[in-house]
Amino acid sequence: MEKIMTRTNIKSGQRNIRISLNQYLLELLLLVLIAVMAFASPYFLTPGNFLNILRNISMQGILAFGMTMVIICGEIDLSVSSTVAMSGVMIGLCWGRWGSSGVMPGWLVFLIGILSACAVGTVTGLVNTYFVTKFKMPSMIVTLAMMNVLYGICAMISNGFPVVTFPGWYSTIGAGFTMEVIPNAAIFMLIVFLLIYIIMHKTKLGRDVYASGGNAEAARLSGINVIRTKAVCMVLVQITAVISGIILSSQVMAGNFTFAKDWGMTVISSVIIGGASFNGGIGTMKGTMVGLVFLGVVSNAMTLLNVGEYAQYVVRGSLMIFAVVMNTLQGRKQA
Repeated sequence: MEKIMTRTNIKSGQRNIRISLNQYLLELLLLVLIAVMAFASPYFLTPGNFLNILRNISMQGILAFGMTMVIICGEIDLSVSSTVAMSGVMIGLCWGRWGSSGVMPGWLVFLIGILSACAVGTVTGLVNTYFVTKFKMPSMIVTLAMMNVLYGICAMISNGFPVVTFPGWYSTIGAGFTMEVIPNAAIFMLIVFLLIYIIMHKTKLGRDVYASGGNAEAARLSGINVIRTKAVCMVLVQITAVISGIILSSQVMAGNFTFAKDWGMTVISSVIIGGASFNGGIGTMKGTMVGLVFLGVVSNAMTLLNVGEYAQYVVRGSLMIFAVVMNTLQGRKQA
């Protein structure tokens, strides 16, 4: 009897270890990567380098947190990259028309630019939701089309040229530092992370998002307004794109319709690598944060090791395939 109980305990312990490894595989890989880079480069384990990693992932990180909500809800939004570009262009054009001439106070011009960008993002999110829910169109196709529409509009209103009419103080938003050490961009990222974390894990809206993504019909029958839930997610991810666009334009002191065109893969990769599922209903904000840091460390490591830019694309794409395969296998095991 004791031998049977001992074997049972051993098997139970082994099973718990396997479950823990599956749950914390990404964190373990991140620790291994950090340990390897500590020996590979003397510049890696420095406070300045870690703050640089945080600064580099901040803009795409803000987008990724909003994208996590959308993917958990069972959809995807590829149009956010164009909203990033549109935000910088609109704020720059507003300042060039009213701010530089002194027609309005600077703070009012800035507020008008932000509200205009948020209005465009809100309308874009609602239009995306309408076509996805009304005509049952795949969100990937709808948002891909909307991305091209917005990039076209952005190019037309800027006449195809960068917009550089920004005040000098504007650069402090994304390129400045708090206490001369912490990048402001990283602070914005952490604030957005906390807000969306609270929404997703502490509010009814968060529970509705998980339910709508896991089984939309069951959620509807239980009294959840699935369409409204998807609309809120689609609008919120657009608002995160506006915030990211403000930070990006302030760092380079310019707005351009070509900005953020290659951000889609990195943003979605961080969400999927963090454990979210394209099928919806699965994912956490903590997982997305770990995925962001993991990709940031990988990118930083390849830069320190002088890995070519084209090879970096190969590595990022491979990581995304690996993450999707792992999520699929884990889903089968749970089923």
